[in-house]
Amino acid sequence: MTTTPGRTTRASRTRLPRGALTPERIVETSLRLLDEHGADAFSMPRLGKALGADQTAVYRHFSGRDDILLAVADRLLEEAFEGFSAQPYWADTLADVCRRVRGAYLAHPAAAALSGPRTTRRPAEMRAADAVIGALGDAGFDPAEAALLYRVVADFALLWSGGEAAFHSLDAKTQADEADGWKRAYRAADPQEYPHIHRVRDPLFEVDSADVFETALGLLLDSMEHRAPRGDGRARRDPGE
Repeated sequence: MTTTPGRTTRASRTRLPRGALTPERIVETSLRLLDEHGADAFSMPRLGKALGADQTAVYRHFSGRDDILLAVADRLLEEAFEGFSAQPYWADTLADVCRRVRGAYLAHPAAAALSGPRTTRRPAEMRAADAVIGALGDAGFDPAEAALLYRVVADFALLWSGGEAAFHSLDAKTQADEADGWKRAYRAADPQEYPHIHRVRDPLFEVDSADVFETALGLLLDSMEHRAPRGDGRARRDPGE
C-alpha cells in the first residue's frame, strides 16, 4: 500500500514506541479524559484515541473499563495522600484523612463519581486504610472496635465526598438549576404549613457544602473521642491553620 507524500497511514499514525504504553500512562490519560469531558464521554475507543493506540492495546495492562476505573480510584487516593504524615493526636489524623479525600474528589469530580465508592484493593487504598486503623489504635480502640470505626470513617469520607463529587460532575447549568430550584421552593414554603422551614429560610441559604462537611466531620470525631480510651477531648486543629 502506498501513501501520498507527507501523509501517514492509520496504523503508523497510532503506533506507539515499544514500552510507551504503560499502566501509569493509561491511568493518567483516563483521569485527564474524565476531567476534561466527564463520565458520560469516557469510553475505551476514546481512551485509545487519546493514547495514540488501538484500544485493544490497553487490554495488555487492564482487563477492561472497570479495571481502569479501579486504578483511577486508587490514583485519586494516591493524590489525596501525597505528603501525608500522621498527626501527633489521632483525631487530627482522621480529620486530615477525610479532608484529603474530599479535596481530591472535588478536584476530579467525574472520576470520583464513577470510581470513588469502589474498593480498589490497590496500594494507595491499603496505605490509607493502614493510616486510619493506625490512628484508631493510637486512640486505644481494641481490634474489633477499630475495625468497625475504620469502616465508619472510610465510608464517611468516601461516600460523602463521592456524593459531593457526583453533584459537581453535572454540567454547570444543571448545577445552577438545582441550586436555584431548591432555594425558590424553600423560600416559597407556606409558613402555616411549614413553619419550621419558614423560621430558618434566610440562614438556610448561607450554609455551604464546606460548612456541612466540617460540621458532620466534627460531630463524628467528637463522638469517637467521647468513646475512645485515649480521647483527651482537646480541640482539633482548624483546617485553615
